[in-house]
Amino acid sequence: MSTKAARANELATRQAPAAGQMRMASLDNTWALVLAAGQGSRLSALTTTLSGAHVPKQFCSLLAGPSLVQDALSRARSVASDEQVCAIVAAQHHRWWECLSATNLIVQPENRGTANGILLSLLHIAERDPGAHVVLLPSDHHVQDEPVLTRSLRSAVRHVRLQPHEILLLGIEPAEADPELGYVVPGDQARGSTFEVARFIEKPPVARARELIENGALWNAFIVAASVDTLLRLLESRFPEVVAAMRDAVRVDLRSPRDGKATAALYEHMPILDFSRDVLCNRNVENLRVLPVPQCGWSDLGTPLRVTQTLKRLGGGRRVAEASVEMEAQISLAARIEGMQRAGLQL
Repeated sequence: MSTKAARANELATRQAPAAGQMRMASLDNTWALVLAAGQGSRLSALTTTLSGAHVPKQFCSLLAGPSLVQDALSRARSVASDEQVCAIVAAQHHRWWECLSATNLIVQPENRGTANGILLSLLHIAERDPGAHVVLLPSDHHVQDEPVLTRSLRSAVRHVRLQPHEILLLGIEPAEADPELGYVVPGDQARGSTFEVARFIEKPPVARARELIENGALWNAFIVAASVDTLLRLLESRFPEVVAAMRDAVRVDLRSPRDGKATAALYEHMPILDFSRDVLCNRNVENLRVLPVPQCGWSDLGTPLRVTQTLKRLGGGRRVAEASVEMEAQISLAARIEGMQRAGLQL
């Protein structure tokens, strides 16, 4: 194993509980997985400290208070018990995730795309609870009306319990024609409130986005509910060699929970795979369904402009006294936006 992989493994085992030590599942087999290993590079203009350190946006707060990943963990606890809430994090971000209030942290040695991070997490969950259902939650979103989303998340969980072979994607009812977001176009109505997925449209021009919305298109929030077995089968159908190698590495590491060398060594040679682009949207997924979610003030906070728009919805120029005070491992996006506006800098 290289020095880089060895260092990643050392951080993973020293800073967080090994995934193999996750508590055994309760009678309720619903798990939630918070995806918190991304770089958040599109917001680097707002998330770089005065010393030049880049803080991934999920470890920043929108205003003052909890970080976005802490908000996501709270969201996860609305559908799963604390013992069955997981977060996938990156070894190089240890300074920011070491104090997270998460029972189960799964540390990937380096970033090889969301598909590999999800695969690693699903295999760990499957070893603990082979019949598990899981909700995948991004860690860098803001939701103004959490109860609305919570109701839809719980509805999604109920649906996949009854239809364990289906994969349910949550689509947010758009509040505007945003050309920087992905859209999912519902097809025929399937079971209950779910619809078949006709197609995905990524970042359409404004005029095209308006047309899509008029025809019922939804924002793709990349929130997914499904059985762990169904997701693993989908990944295996796309990348059988990757799944087989990762499964072997996880089983080796679980026999030595404080080790993790097999996964670290494997990650050095893994292809970069994106779950949305290379799995869900790349080819037709026969059992993929979409569940419409009413407007809930959702934003992925993907750009400085979208952060600014979200802050306006929350009350315009309202200031929070603590927002101007930055801790080393957390930045207030609101304070950064205000600072840029005062300096006359373009967002």
